[in-house]
Amino acid sequence: MDSVKIQKLNKSYQNFALQNISFNVPEGTVVGVIGENGAGKSTTLNCILGTVKPDSGVLEVFSKSVSQLSETERNHIGAVIGENGLPSNLNVKQVGKMMKSVFSEWNEGVFEKYVTKFALPAAQPIKTLSRGIKQKLMIAVALSHNANLLVLDEPTSGLDPVARDEIIDVFYDFMQSENHAMILSSHILSDLEKICDYILFIHKGKQIFFEEKDALYEKYGILKCGVEDFEKVPKNAVVGFNRTQYGVSALVEKEQISSKYPLERAEIDDIMLYFLRGEKL
Repeated sequence: MDSVKIQKLNKSYQNFALQNISFNVPEGTVVGVIGENGAGKSTTLNCILGTVKPDSGVLEVFSKSVSQLSETERNHIGAVIGENGLPSNLNVKQVGKMMKSVFSEWNEGVFEKYVTKFALPAAQPIKTLSRGIKQKLMIAVALSHNANLLVLDEPTSGLDPVARDEIIDVFYDFMQSENHAMILSSHILSDLEKICDYILFIHKGKQIFFEEKDALYEKYGILKCGVEDFEKVPKNAVVGFNRTQYGVSALVEKEQISSKYPLERAEIDDIMLYFLRGEKL
């Protein structure tokens, strides 16, 4: 069963249009969303949350149209969108009390567990907290009201590498339940590589691909060779390339490249950069 189902999602603004986005988030899986700033990642996530209304397309959460979700079903969606989602004059302890009236399945014990785990300063006003601590607080809230789906926009932004690893471990724990699912956008692609099952790539409002992460590793590789050898490579095998003083570096489709050329592993950030910035044949 799919926690989220999207088909040909469209949303237009004065200077931007999200066009024909289609992907599913099956239960038990994590979908990572990549793309440059302004690509349409946040718009897509906000459509899922119902805070932005699409112009057209199919958008279902828990097998229902977002507009038809009951209050209980909405309670089963945990979200981290931006860093200004909580009243700045409250402290962490007061946030926990406030959320009892917001979420019907708010679990104070779970929230306090994350407050301790993340070493959140219970009596300190939110407006005085660092960006990273605010992110941890919002993650704690998202995980404390019996969510089955997490929708996360840059959830590890502002965190140091040790703290990011801690958060990724928390997400792993969340995903141990087979009926849980997660969709997260991040510019820290190494974080996505650690946890994601699928990658959605959006560029200038258009979907470049939606693929299983492991299938991307199987499909693409990095070719490094001299200019003469590169001229012999099939043009339709090359996604993008860069010329250097030492030769050529290119993202290629593995199955179209002769075995005489050794290929390096293409990481998710390699794939994104060559699609966006690589020269084209």
